[in-house]
Amino acid sequence: MRATIIGGAGRVGSNAAFALQMGGIFTEVALIDLMAEAAQGEALDLRHGAALAAWQRFVAGGYELLAGTDLLMITAGLRRKPEESRLDLINRNVALFRSILAEAKAAGLGREAICLVVANPVDILTHLAATSGIFAPGRVLGLGNVLDSTRLRSLLAERLAVDPTQVNALVLGEHGDSMVPIWSTAAVAGVPLVAVPGFSREVAEDVFAQTRQGGAEAIRLKGGAGYAVALCIRQVAESIALDRHAVLPVSSPQRGAYGISDVSLSVPTVVGRAGVLACLQMPLAPEEQQGLLASAQVLRETLAQIS
Repeated sequence: MRATIIGGAGRVGSNAAFALQMGGIFTEVALIDLMAEAAQGEALDLRHGAALAAWQRFVAGGYELLAGTDLLMITAGLRRKPEESRLDLINRNVALFRSILAEAKAAGLGREAICLVVANPVDILTHLAATSGIFAPGRVLGLGNVLDSTRLRSLLAERLAVDPTQVNALVLGEHGDSMVPIWSTAAVAGVPLVAVPGFSREVAEDVFAQTRQGGAEAIRLKGGAGYAVALCIRQVAESIALDRHAVLPVSSPQRGAYGISDVSLSVPTVVGRAGVLACLQMPLAPEEQQGLLASAQVLRETLAQIS
């Protein structure tokens, strides 16, 4: 399977390419970036490690590389400032994103290609891509709350001193300030969190605050997130490539789940080779349901501002 990363010379794009190399699933990964030489350097560096990873082809170039692409990942975007909400980026990033979509269409990207949107504000950009007419229905999804859910699980595991791979917890809604933690079904290896020693409402509130502020903190400390988001990209990309039918909190256009329509946000979603296979509607606590509806309204109002 052939993957292309637009923004492949940036922090997130290059880290994602390395994560895909460690997975060894994709036969070819192409890097496209305005910083053409940097993209060539990233591809060269990755090729140099092939003997310790897998047989894969890494190339760099322009939009002509999109011909024949199976999975397009868009990580290119303008950087968020430390005190700036992800949604505040919209006026600076929508024009860039639309120009990328136009270039992709002109380069002959097939309608059956899958588009994974990573750039922020991811829910808004996912909706723009899904309604652009460039991709077939179901073929656009955003990374959404995969990263937030991963952060929540990892931080909970640290606080409770348990294996992070056994923590099951979701963040749904907007990938931003109105995101909603789903505590009602959170568990460790099937054990409800309320039965795990050390867990309390105060712990939950503190861990979620760290989760919600995680992106801004990474920007403050090192200029932006890279490693964790790259692993999340790999998880979604491999579910597509291997048709795993994994249930992931990715962002996609909603058509009635939880009473939400005409906006893209994260709900439990079955992801496979055809992209979005189904959106699942799990039982939520009343406050979680209301939080999800409020998150949808925030995004709906933002979409109205750019239409």
